Amino acid sequence: MSLISALGFWNTNAARHTPIEDVQGVFTGSVVSALGLYILASAGLLTGSTAGVAFLLHYALDVNFGLAFFLLNLPFFYLSLKQLGWAFTIKTFIAIGLTSVIADMQSRFFVISSIHPAWAALLGGLLLGYGLLALYRHRASLGGVGILGIYLQERFGIRAGLVQLVIDLCVLTAAFFVTLPSVVFYSVLGAVALNLFVTINHRSDRYIAL
Repeated sequence: MSLISALGFWNTNAARHTPIEDVQGVFTGSVVSALGLYILASAGLLTGSTAGVAFLLHYALDVNFGLAFFLLNLPFFYLSLKQLGWAFTIKTFIAIGLTSVIADMQSRFFVISSIHPAWAALLGGLLLGYGLLALYRHRASLGGVGILGIYLQERFGIRAGLVQLVIDLCVLTAAFFVTLPSVVFYSVLGAVALNLFVTINHRSDRYIAL
């Protein structure tokens, strides 16, 4: 009975997840996010936030994406620790590590030989949105702008998705210097799909488990 309760099947506290619920939420969010990143990469597209910068370094300098993504997020842990606490910071650190490793391992399990960039942008963006939503609802994120977005939403009521969308568009504007305009266009499509999904579905006044 205690195991079933710990798994969350009979969790009667609507405002708090059990530790095992958090484990599955962080793991699932990381797996889905890594899949979204892999689909974008398979079409040669980018996204925003620190993942977008990691993509830029990967395409321009052939830097390992997973390693760049992990390292770029390190400075944001200070903000996370100071403003959002140890629990959020630790779960976010784990989510970033898992996503980085899984994103690099995807090609060992399956290969996307052909995909239209418009479909890759939409599918990759929505998968990233689902992954981020799962992480947000378990008090975690993929770092970078996600940390800043959650802080601004909880502190000032500014939607996290809108914050991320503005910064993502700035990152994608920089992509004009390292890739083709068509790639940037489809990447913007993916960023809009991702951030509109998060903006519509992530509301702290609606989902009380935050």
